[in-house]
Amino acid sequence: MARENGEVTDELIRLYRNLAKGQAGLIIAGFSYVHPSGKSFKHQTGIHDDAMINGWKRIVDEVHDAGGTIAIQLAHGGIQSVKEKGTRYLAGPSGGIRNYINFTTSREMSDSEIQETIESFGAAAARAISAGVDAIQVHAAHGYLGSEFLSPFFNRREDSWGGTDEKRFRFLKEIIAAIKKSMPDDKALLVKLNTDDNVKVGGITPQLARTYAGWLVELGIDGLEVSCGTAAFSPFNVIRGMAPYDDLARAFPRWSRWLVKPAMKRMIKPQPLSGEYNLEAANLIKPILGKVPLILVGGVRSLARMDRIIQDGAADMISMCRPFIREPMLVKEIMEGKLEAVACTSCSRCFAAVFNEIPLACYVRGLPMEK
Repeated sequence: MARENGEVTDELIRLYRNLAKGQAGLIIAGFSYVHPSGKSFKHQTGIHDDAMINGWKRIVDEVHDAGGTIAIQLAHGGIQSVKEKGTRYLAGPSGGIRNYINFTTSREMSDSEIQETIESFGAAAARAISAGVDAIQVHAAHGYLGSEFLSPFFNRREDSWGGTDEKRFRFLKEIIAAIKKSMPDDKALLVKLNTDDNVKVGGITPQLARTYAGWLVELGIDGLEVSCGTAAFSPFNVIRGMAPYDDLARAFPRWSRWLVKPAMKRMIKPQPLSGEYNLEAANLIKPILGKVPLILVGGVRSLARMDRIIQDGAADMISMCRPFIREPMLVKEIMEGKLEAVACTSCSRCFAAVFNEIPLACYVRGLPMEK
């Protein structure tokens, strides 16, 4: 919903103002790219340049005026970035990894590129702080660059950036150090961490995520959100439920759709939404976090289950995405006793809209999905 150069639009400001009016406890804004090389979608928000600060300040001011709090989510797409015209090789931890979504093969990042990217996270955080955000979340999940370095599937290096768990963790560790340089004491630093890449061989597992979580606690983070899946290699593990193959195929030229749709069905299998699909990993990780809050996302759909998860101590906060796209006022309605379960059917047409480069919305209500 941003402009093509990453600038905030009036549509985005209205979206976040409505979420704040709906009494969401903390809004974690959709991920923003920290460097031009790490843009993942055409209309993704950016925080890669000082010119982005004023737009973010407008969002923050509207959220605060409505009584809300907001975090910005910092990300670099890595090998899941936008494929620019004429580009075959997108940079990531290791080369030779074939991405069948954007039809590219990865190129190994150099030491200088890695250092530049780490610095870009620190600079982006400083911009976000100057815009007045309440918290910063580092996106180290879903197969974007932060989780690529953590994952043995993506990170096949044998230098100081890979080869052991400690070396794969180094990239995220240095990002956190760069961000902390501009973090005042009254702002929170959160991390979104993959607990399972859901790839066939060599990805992050819940046990490895537990190790990483312990190291993150030692670095002094203020909250950990646990998730799973990768956008290009296991997208329906990220967003479980129905698979909108017809809508996803619309993103491709009309002449190719008859080939694309069956290919997607073969390569990308939907995962049924049967409860809170990150809860088992949360139960493994929660005991080592100490006083650091755990945020659970993925498949939480009823007030009764939210209550049970919190009372059982499996998580400290409940996070949702698709339900808020359909019902931005759902927390207010829960507080007023009007809502026992969310209306979201997990059809994922909202996800398909992003893939089609059209505005994010709940399209289950019959809205046509056309560019």
